[in-house]
Amino acid sequence: MSQGYEEELRSERDHVAGLYARLDAERARVKGEYEAALGGKGVGAMERDVGVRQLGRQVKRLDVVDNGLCFGRLDAVSGEQSYIGRIGLFEEDDDYRPVLLDWRAPAARPFYTATGANPEDMHRRRQFHTRGRQVLGFTDEDLGRPGGDAQGDAALLAAVNAPRGEGMRDIVATIQAEQDEIIRLDHPGVLVIEGGPGTGKTVVALHRVAYLLYTQRERMERHGALVVGPNPAFLNHIGRVLPSLGETDVVFTTTGDLVPGLHVTAEDTPEAARLKGSLKILDVLAAAVADRQRLPAEPVAIALKDVTVRIDAATAEWARQEARDSGLPHNEARAVFTEIVTYVLTERAIGRIGKGWLSRDDRDEWESMRKGLIEDLAGDEKFTTALDELWPILTPEGLLSSLYTSAPPESELFRAEGAAWTVSDVPLLDELVDLLGRDKTAEKAAEAAAARARKAEADYAEGVFQAMKLDREEMDEDVMLSAENLLYAEDLADRFVEVDTRTLVERASADRDWTYRHVVVDEAQELSEMDWRVLMRRCPGRSFTVVGDLAQRRSAAGARAWGAMLAPYVADRWVYRSLTVNYRTPAEIMAVAAAVLAGFAPEVKPPESVRACGVLPWSRQVTGDERAAAIEEFVRDEAGREGTSVVIGPPGVPGAVPASETKGLEFDAVLVVEPAAILADSAADLYVALTRATQRLGVLHEGPLPAELSGLAEVVRS
Repeated sequence: MSQGYEEELRSERDHVAGLYARLDAERARVKGEYEAALGGKGVGAMERDVGVRQLGRQVKRLDVVDNGLCFGRLDAVSGEQSYIGRIGLFEEDDDYRPVLLDWRAPAARPFYTATGANPEDMHRRRQFHTRGRQVLGFTDEDLGRPGGDAQGDAALLAAVNAPRGEGMRDIVATIQAEQDEIIRLDHPGVLVIEGGPGTGKTVVALHRVAYLLYTQRERMERHGALVVGPNPAFLNHIGRVLPSLGETDVVFTTTGDLVPGLHVTAEDTPEAARLKGSLKILDVLAAAVADRQRLPAEPVAIALKDVTVRIDAATAEWARQEARDSGLPHNEARAVFTEIVTYVLTERAIGRIGKGWLSRDDRDEWESMRKGLIEDLAGDEKFTTALDELWPILTPEGLLSSLYTSAPPESELFRAEGAAWTVSDVPLLDELVDLLGRDKTAEKAAEAAAARARKAEADYAEGVFQAMKLDREEMDEDVMLSAENLLYAEDLADRFVEVDTRTLVERASADRDWTYRHVVVDEAQELSEMDWRVLMRRCPGRSFTVVGDLAQRRSAAGARAWGAMLAPYVADRWVYRSLTVNYRTPAEIMAVAAAVLAGFAPEVKPPESVRACGVLPWSRQVTGDERAAAIEEFVRDEAGREGTSVVIGPPGVPGAVPASETKGLEFDAVLVVEPAAILADSAADLYVALTRATQRLGVLHEGPLPAELSGLAEVVRS
């Protein structure tokens, strides 16, 4: 390398070291404020909680950006230089001058969009190659002249050719122009990003969340964002991207975890999933609730001390209609049902007890007698039992379980008592939370207990304060005055309230009624109509980034068209964008996968690979006895290489994972076992399996290869 380059590299290393020093100083300052806020001196519990959470977010944001803090520099034609990084840093002076531009800032956008043909008033783009806090080198791209340096392409190819690690990496240093346009798209509703394998749609969606959290911080930080993925392995794979960009106010979940307290991974048969996923199931659920709002077959006699009254069908029917007309959920409407029944029974009882001497004009006596009867009914076991039979308190789990066990055994909805919940059950359980409502009895008891605890704390604080007053003569006057200024009873009691230091993620994950400002849905083509109902409840503002590929749909309940799923909720408030460049799958492998795609979705154009790897995918025919050894050979060979690998196969192949569990994941090397069996179950699954590899693809087969894979080079082992 030239002497000029080495001098420039030393200068850049010194500059970046200064940025890290600024980061460390800012981190120390915020941590100090956070620790002081935890002490909460001079503030109430509410103010303390708000301050602690805000500072806690800042601490996390600063703690996760060490690796590659600064990754580039922009040189303007005017001579001004701007350094680009994961977060923004500022001088501690009156001007609050930026020393590092956040990649999401408008001024940083030319770093991703400027070209030789359209330099956007930029002269040079410099990209740093870093490891941790160290700058290893840099490459420059001269702008302003078409056909100039292609160092930007070199940086991209270096990134996509690098061996894969344990999780998805951010692309903040190599965002491409078509990706940047989607990331920064100003659309308040639903954005659908569709792209084939390897087009980066998932990582683009995650960077879009980071961009929205930056540009709409005040609106979003109190509620955060939700990312929904197909399975836990996928969430683990993508889980590092947003923290690496300094954003932690994001909940990651699967559709099986959308109801707090449930962790569901089991799947239904395709037909059962289709039935449960259809909006028609709403009528079934509503009917099941209505069926449990019953009328007595025979009048129910309630013997009070002075009279016997009866709950007859006419009384229960009137009470039922009033309860239904209230519009309240089932459990909450029980109070209306109870009120009407109680009113009728007390009216009848008073009429019989006071017959001949009591009239309605004697209001005080009438109401006094009613009050006593109401108390008698409330304590009467037979009356309570009758209410439980006619309008029982229901739970989502209990109702849905009884619905399944009462279905005909030959029905797809039949399930034996005690069977595990499936992913398709989760949206039904969530729907029943709204249909049934809460049992207010338990909530009122909890509120009363909390009120008693607060009173006890206040009484204790008052005692402390009074003791201090009694000891006044023994205390220094200045100390006493200071104590009186600080320690009033309510303030002292407030100090005994534990600060809620849970993060937004912890609070949101535990609260079924939490609403998010933005939701990302990955592999969205798999979601059913009922899944979408759940997600729309979670985001009343209807701000979504929807990521998927209709050609990869495998669920019988999934989307066949985006509009059919979204229009009922957002009408025309959704826009569509597509990604067409494949950054993951090399051309040699994509050619094989494209033949499979043409067989089941000929109208879909496969994404165009940005690179070739120079390694042809291969196939090898083995006997049943040879297959296990061939798989072991692949695993052993790949263990000696840098990067990741996986074996994908149909059920029953030891050591193989199903294609459905690899959706959204990527590996340096992939071995697909028995492709004909995968194809027989789902052509989309075979397409997914073939497009997971970034470098090397092999296929093992016992029987003949599917015709779609006839282009593979056959390897013969002696």
